[in-house]
Amino acid sequence: MFGRVQKVISKQLFKSLTQLFLLRNSRTVTSKMSFQYPNAYRDEAVVDDYHGNKIPDPYSWLEDPDSEKTQAFVNAQNQLTLPYLERCEVRDLFKERMTELYDYPKYSCPFKRGSRYFHFYNTGLQNQSVMYVQESLEAEPTVFLDPNTFSEDGTVALQGYAFSEDGEYLAYGTSASGSDWVEMHFLQVEGAVALKDKLERVKFSCMSWTHDGKGLFYNSYPMQEGKSDDVTH
Repeated sequence: MFGRVQKVISKQLFKSLTQLFLLRNSRTVTSKMSFQYPNAYRDEAVVDDYHGNKIPDPYSWLEDPDSEKTQAFVNAQNQLTLPYLERCEVRDLFKERMTELYDYPKYSCPFKRGSRYFHFYNTGLQNQSVMYVQESLEAEPTVFLDPNTFSEDGTVALQGYAFSEDGEYLAYGTSASGSDWVEMHFLQVEGAVALKDKLERVKFSCMSWTHDGKGLFYNSYPMQEGKSDDVTH
């Protein structure tokens, strides 16, 4: 009981000290800086009709992240924010402490597929955990699938995976830069051999192999301009 109370007090103390540090730094920085916030354009002509109800949507132009207007607005916000963050006196202190706290080995629960055993392992500060395989419980684990190698800049992430029931094939998804769109790839588990098969336009999908391992159920969007109806293959 005492340990639990002490833990709660420590959390509250840390939170209070954090707020004081940020408040002090905020006053120090803001006293030396003047801010000119970018104006957000309002398109008063955009009005949605929901079952007869007229709902203005003046900022709908921000829904297009690639438009020149959206990019200009984001750049203006960054020009305001980044100088403030760069002058923050406690920013590096928090970064160093958080890095220290996260820098420890991390293991997932092991699982068996077919005759092999798998688990994920992160040495500490790897962007993504690596999947390891063991041929038996006594065998040394070896790297089976390393998501950190999907791209040089680390922006392609593992997005779901599924083994066939016999454990001989693996389907796994990858997404780039946090996108919801997923590409699905396939491996022959024996030797981790990449297969040429690839599925595109996958989104918000589960992966489920047929019992005989000859097919995979997944959700995909058809190639239709302006359409978002998903179909199952």
